[in-house]
Amino acid sequence: MKLRVLSLAILLLSTSYASAQISDDVVRVGVLTDFSSVARDNTGPGSLEAARLAIEEFGPTVAGKKIELIFADHQNKADVGVRIAREWFETGKVDAILDIANSAIAIAVHNLAREKNKVVLLSAGASSVITDKICSPNTMQFAFDTYSLSKVMASSMVQQGGKSWFFITADYAFGEALQNDATRFIKDAGGTVVGGVRSPLGTNDFSSFLLQAQSSKADVVALAMAGADTTNALKQASEFGLTRSKQRVVSLLMFVTDVRGVGLKDAQGTYLATSSYWDLNDETRAWSKKYIDRIKAAPTMIHTGVYGALLHYLKAIDAAKSDAAETVMAKMRELPINDAFVKNGHLREDGRVIRDMYLARVKSPENAKGPYDYLEIVQTVKGEDAFRPVSESQCPLLKK
Repeated sequence: MKLRVLSLAILLLSTSYASAQISDDVVRVGVLTDFSSVARDNTGPGSLEAARLAIEEFGPTVAGKKIELIFADHQNKADVGVRIAREWFETGKVDAILDIANSAIAIAVHNLAREKNKVVLLSAGASSVITDKICSPNTMQFAFDTYSLSKVMASSMVQQGGKSWFFITADYAFGEALQNDATRFIKDAGGTVVGGVRSPLGTNDFSSFLLQAQSSKADVVALAMAGADTTNALKQASEFGLTRSKQRVVSLLMFVTDVRGVGLKDAQGTYLATSSYWDLNDETRAWSKKYIDRIKAAPTMIHTGVYGALLHYLKAIDAAKSDAAETVMAKMRELPINDAFVKNGHLREDGRVIRDMYLARVKSPENAKGPYDYLEIVQTVKGEDAFRPVSESQCPLLKK
């Protein structure tokens, strides 16, 4: 009897200890993204729905505790985004923040999370410096980054004869990082950059920039921007005849929502790099059907990134029986990443998720078989070839 009582006491103690590892008896995650500005269609409500789908797939609880999902609009303003993140971490008892469209905001929250010892799961914040010079043990960059987008696109286009490049670049941290990374790969492949201009965020009239691009005689006119800026620039490039000229217009960051916004007629033939596509296989189509039924649009690689990042985070908490940042991050690095869109991915010490990337081409209207049939996958690029190798990294976490 004494032995049974002692065993029961040990069991209760161990159960109590395991439960105590979940702070506040709830795992609270927040989607912080753009619900009202230029990146709304690529992130926004779709990111929130993708997070809900991840929770539904995992289950209503993790390690026996409730999962709570909250969200906020950072309005593409760094001061607003950081204020919300600080409130969430300091008084809102938020364990992890998801998404974060706009790299300037993502970098600020990334630094704040390290200070507060919280977790950041980036799917939209794509500046490659986040997992390089300023890497943190508290951040996971799950989907794409400027390094992979630039390498997959620039190397391929130079090989196809696009030797000289002119950039129209969004005038903020993400655009600068995208152009810098692309320039490196263009030169490595034997190409040259003959010029470029900066366009303010939310530009409506790209005519002067496009005229400069035309007069440059560059083989490739590269758009280093995102969201509504990409849509507006591509529409106007078509109006100027650029997409039908010898010059090739390339979007260094383009989503399926951008293709829909531009229309297949004007966007056809455009090349882009992506970390996922809804129509890859039966599994991606099955997940995407649930998403499309709710959002009435195809998911972007940001949306599938929110889903995958949160699902992996919940799996790690369940395995570790803790939501402590250092414990969960260690477990996320230990576990392989497998979901509807990623197979056998892994989280590196610098926070970079190594996964396959894809080179895609926008279909012509006559080749599209349905309302969301936008892309043809031209090439699969292995993660080890797409992302920054350890040998080139300046992240001190990889030097240990």
